[in-house]
Amino acid sequence: MGKLVVNLGERSYSLLIEKGILDQVGEKIRDIYNGKKLVIVTDEHVNKHYGNKIAENLKQCQYEVHRIVLPPGEETKSFQMLTEIYNQFLDCKLTRSDLIVALGGGVIGDLAGFAASTYLRGVPYVQIPTSLLSQVDSSVGGKVAVDLARGKNLVGSFYHPKLVLIDPNVLDTLEDRFFWDGMAEVIKYGCIKDVALFNELKGYQTKAQIMENIEQIIYRCCEIKKDIVEKDERDTGERMLLNFGHTLGHAIETFYQYKKYTHGEAVAIGMVEICKRAEEKGLTASSMVEEIKELVTQYHLPYRLELADITPVLDTIQLDKKNINNVLNVILLKHLGQSYIYETTIDFFKS
Repeated sequence: MGKLVVNLGERSYSLLIEKGILDQVGEKIRDIYNGKKLVIVTDEHVNKHYGNKIAENLKQCQYEVHRIVLPPGEETKSFQMLTEIYNQFLDCKLTRSDLIVALGGGVIGDLAGFAASTYLRGVPYVQIPTSLLSQVDSSVGGKVAVDLARGKNLVGSFYHPKLVLIDPNVLDTLEDRFFWDGMAEVIKYGCIKDVALFNELKGYQTKAQIMENIEQIIYRCCEIKKDIVEKDERDTGERMLLNFGHTLGHAIETFYQYKKYTHGEAVAIGMVEICKRAEEKGLTASSMVEEIKELVTQYHLPYRLELADITPVLDTIQLDKKNINNVLNVILLKHLGQSYIYETTIDFFKS
């Protein structure tokens, strides 16, 4: 079993990465929670595959188990759905001594985590990520949020889970499109911090080859993220590097109302497009665009925004959380595996 500990003093927690660990979910949760009541927050797709299995496992450990099942998709990560979750928490008589289990991908992790951080001013929670994207990225680090109509993750908080349980076996039921969606975040980690990982990804030709090595891939991504989070928990410095490709990617998602591109697809476009502009300005190595474009194409991801006028997309970037005092912090690459924060303005994208 791969184990990592995010060392944040009294807020420290473990990440456990192991195929089949969902069969031990009750005993793993018992290690960090001695209460009686649990509320699972999940979505319809994940519930169909794993809801009953997880609930029964927890019941066998003598927990009182409640379940909240939400519609799938980014549209669910809204204030309207948050109100529904709060009401169901009240129906379950959830207290601050109970536990919330976020069982799902990035949307459920973000939404359930934000609900946990705000209901009764904070209820402990556990992350059980079921998408590749959430396993390598969003379940780690304590960022929880909901979307507004005008932008993604504009309302949120830092609220760490008590435990993260990662079972790569759940990826067997993940649609191919969302598997490749998660690989965009893996590529990001190679770009910003680990050229060896980037080169390793170039060597995999099939999904089966990736799955043979998926535990160490997930472990390496989580290791990079936990090291960064430990140095910069509140996202004021080095943690911004994790947003490589995301400034434009989030704007693309918002512009298309989360319907045309998945998060990873939008990030893939964002990584290539920002390198293209950085190359034009002499701010990155001249090979970056082609190298990243080749890899995202290999992983069935888009690299180009097919839009004649990107002005409406750029309008959304004005609301980016890294836009501080009209200075926009964008993440660029010196070379593969070497990233840095570059202070600029929205004009950076207007080429």
